[in-house]
Amino acid sequence: MSNTEPKTLQAAILYFADPDNCISYLVARRWSDGVVSCPTCGSDKVAYVASRRVWQCKTRHAKAQFSIKVGTIFEDSPIALDKWLMAMWMLANCKNGVSSWEIHRTLGITQKSAWFMLHRIRLALGEKPEHKMGGPDGGPVEVDESFVGGDPKNWHLSKRGKRKRFTDPEVKIKSEKTAVVGLLDRDAREVRAKVVPNVNRETLQNEILAQIESRATIYTDGWKGYSDLQRQEFIHETVNHVEEYVRGDVHTNGLENFWALMKRSLKGTYVCVEAYHLDRYVTEQVFRYNNRNTKKRPMDDGDRFSLAVTQILGKRLTYAELTGKDQARQF
Repeated sequence: MSNTEPKTLQAAILYFADPDNCISYLVARRWSDGVVSCPTCGSDKVAYVASRRVWQCKTRHAKAQFSIKVGTIFEDSPIALDKWLMAMWMLANCKNGVSSWEIHRTLGITQKSAWFMLHRIRLALGEKPEHKMGGPDGGPVEVDESFVGGDPKNWHLSKRGKRKRFTDPEVKIKSEKTAVVGLLDRDAREVRAKVVPNVNRETLQNEILAQIESRATIYTDGWKGYSDLQRQEFIHETVNHVEEYVRGDVHTNGLENFWALMKRSLKGTYVCVEAYHLDRYVTEQVFRYNNRNTKKRPMDDGDRFSLAVTQILGKRLTYAELTGKDQARQF
């Protein structure tokens, strides 16, 4: 990594004002070995056309010319790279997130374009886990669920009358909100979270089996969806929040901290998030939480931004998918 690469937002604005700096920065992270290859055929026999800032593949095929945007979240976007990289810097480093209206005002683009950009960046921030939590030694893992949705006191009276929660005392308030399940590996200080259709036993335990090593120690609250985990070869300890929140090492306070950070951004910055977009907002918060500055893993804004840029390859989100006009959307 070059010493001239930016470490602060002010330095990034000056650095990425030069289009050649944008390209060199992205090339260093897309092709770490320094060998540029064609995204269509994979050939490394390419020549850089400096006047147009594109590469020419010497193999004859339909897409012989390509730019740095091809094959990334930037593909087919007319917005310049300096604006893309500034939006990515802000989203990766602003602890409470950044709204599309702020990006619209700051970068001088339309709010609609800013909203689309931010969702594409959130897609890039997501990673597929390479290992299960808990490790081979059966480390401690917290598991908890949370619910995201509007406050009933802010609903219109006409809506309240149609909702069961106001007419049926047996229906819990949380039942009509969107459920999110979270897992925290205490040793690795790593969080994983995703939107789930419900918090039934089958749904929660499928997530636990998929994400946590057997024989790990799992800490949860007293929700019945976590019952019988011992049969799945886990050590399971629960804390009853009606009576206590901590009993020695048995608590879910680590995840409660994560939920507080996530909901602060949802309520204070994004204000109104549709359920079918929520998973990407959760992904955004997971990225910032897992890559925060700690003693064991010191990271500054430049490091966090650099990591985000390495994840842009091979991820596409079209506007039709984002708005639900494409049946292939994956939310």
